[in-house]
Amino acid sequence: MATVVPDIPDLFEEAYERAGLVLRTGNDLRNIRRSFNLLTMEWQNRGLNLWTIQAGTQALTSGTATYTMPADTVDLIEHQIRTGTGTNQVDTNLTRMSVSTYSQQSSKNSTGKPTQIFIQRLSASTTVTLWPVPNNNTYTLSYYRIAGIDGISEGIDGTTTSFVPPRFVPCLVSGLAYYIAMKRPEVANRVAPLKQEYEYQFELAASEDTESASARFVPYDTFYGA
Repeated sequence: MATVVPDIPDLFEEAYERAGLVLRTGNDLRNIRRSFNLLTMEWQNRGLNLWTIQAGTQALTSGTATYTMPADTVDLIEHQIRTGTGTNQVDTNLTRMSVSTYSQQSSKNSTGKPTQIFIQRLSASTTVTLWPVPNNNTYTLSYYRIAGIDGISEGIDGTTTSFVPPRFVPCLVSGLAYYIAMKRPEVANRVAPLKQEYEYQFELAASEDTESASARFVPYDTFYGA
């Protein structure tokens, strides 16, 4: 039997009911929509959500060090320099630099095959700066990024699975109920148990949302000089 996931309006009503309230007015709708957006932003601060990982590539230009990632990029978790194509394709891992390391790099304009990457998570965008600066147009940056979770700007239409996978739906409802209760003094006695349930549901979802691989092996490139 297929899993039946309630749509967004049903989830919003469920969250209000758990908080001991009823979703009646346009102001109630605006409140829970705002809580939904804040809740999903909170999830981004709690760590890695596997369903938000997306693969991507960026063609590199000779002499250009800095590139802007897609607008909803939260962070990069894997990054390689790719050369060649087909059976001749080779991906070489890039070492991530801290702000301090990059700022103290005295030869920022040196050119060559990039070996390091500096990632800036800015308020409006995420950018990457490669070092050395690419010295030709044959390199490609290959990466896996964490994409932001879409919010709701208006209305409450839509399927739940367009925002989160089914395994996170119980957590979503529990979190919304907790967020709503925090704003309503008449149900203040429900805040603590709702928070406890929310944390429990998040732990269940997060523990299931992990890689099942038993080990991860990264090739180590060694150069033997003459």
